[in-house]
Amino acid sequence: MVVLGIETSCDETAVALVDEARRVRAEAVLSQIADHAPYGGVVPEIAARAHLDHLDGLISRVMTQAGARFADLDAVAATAGPGLIGGLIVGTTMAKALAAATGKRFLAINHLEGHALSARLGADVEFPYLLLLVSGGHCQLLAVEGVGRYVRLGTTLDDAAGEAFDKTAKLLGLPFPGGPAVERAALGRNPARFPLPRPMRGRPGCDFSFSGLKTAVRHAVAALPPGPPMAADVGDLCAAFQQAVGDVMVDRTANALAMFRARHGEPTTLVAAGGVAANLYLRLRLEALASDKAVRLAVPPQKYCTDNGAMIAWAGIERLRVGLADDADAKPRPRWPLDPISSGAAPSVLPS
Repeated sequence: MVVLGIETSCDETAVALVDEARRVRAEAVLSQIADHAPYGGVVPEIAARAHLDHLDGLISRVMTQAGARFADLDAVAATAGPGLIGGLIVGTTMAKALAAATGKRFLAINHLEGHALSARLGADVEFPYLLLLVSGGHCQLLAVEGVGRYVRLGTTLDDAAGEAFDKTAKLLGLPFPGGPAVERAALGRNPARFPLPRPMRGRPGCDFSFSGLKTAVRHAVAALPPGPPMAADVGDLCAAFQQAVGDVMVDRTANALAMFRARHGEPTTLVAAGGVAANLYLRLRLEALASDKAVRLAVPPQKYCTDNGAMIAWAGIERLRVGLADDADAKPRPRWPLDPISSGAAPSVLPS
């Protein structure tokens, strides 16, 4: 089984060819960081136009590198949501056109499901498992019961962790994207210098909140001497912020493990996925938690934590295995929760 995956939900144009043996035969990612950096964030119109300009070339490159023909494919998969609607339209339209022209199946992939299943692309991870999904737009803890079967245990009440990283970087004059910039600045610095809050830590459940932490960072920056912050100030504040996020992540995930245990029995695997899971400090904190709770921590390779075509192709393979495909009238959706029950959305996954 071979699937071509297309990812255009935000500011990366990504394509990959993946087979059922978990081999990524070829892949390409075109980053738009330079295009969006002057604005300090992603501009939807710029992102959509870049996808439109480059997607067909990336598909040709991937197929050529893999030595594959479209006749070799079993399906074409594309991210259909959630994300920026302009980019989603570009990717799904291209995938539908390829599927129609070649007589192959089309798969409308939930971007979050791509992240949720990405750990299974590189390792043997059995269902069910607990998923910590942390990215620029999402922060959730879910029980992954199987393909298309997700139960949300906790979510952010306001901002996502990745958005908080970006905002902190912007306040400190660090470049976009903020997550890697904050991680670099925090390396070797003193996190105890700035006392920052740990929102939700110690409370029942496993929901998150990061708006108060962002506000605390803003107040700390405002209290610095006039002028651009000194490098030591930037580094210490980044270290304090990163440690606060780590403390919250560990606390909320520990509660989620207990909730998972009550529903499914003793968990064996904790999966961390999404762009923020590429942060090495947070990985170390989660490794310590996993060791303490006697569970395995599974994290995709760094390049598959951020947006990529391989996870979309792999999610397509996983869905084909259980007999799922989509019609050409499947619509891109800017909002598409993985757990429709807890979010009040219409069901879009397999029944229990």
